Amino acid sequence: MSIVKINALTVPAEQREVLEQRFASRAGAVESSDGFEWFELLRPVEGTDQYLVYTRWRSEEDFQAWMEGPMKAAHQGGGSGEGGRPKPAASGSSVWSFEVVQQAAPKPKA
Repeated sequence: MSIVKINALTVPAEQREVLEQRFASRAGAVESSDGFEWFELLRPVEGTDQYLVYTRWRSEEDFQAWMEGPMKAAHQGGGSGEGGRPKPAASGSSVWSFEVVQQAAPKPKA
């Protein structure tokens, strides 16, 4: 079965739009990676300031290959905000890992 990686990003209210725009502009950046299965950016509705970045992969090896290749290249240069890449929109980050042990999809309508 697949593995899931969830990156919990702490995002101050004034940076939410910035974060969402950055994810929108990166469309296609992960979709062609070997072993990639799914992506979702989840906006908090109430009770938290954490966005969840949900990705699903065929294997841990596929995720690690993406982390060491395309993802690392896309995030090089840090986030100084001075002349280079813009400062990060999130003030904190934590990655959670899960194995998919059960799944379900909607049943086709008759």
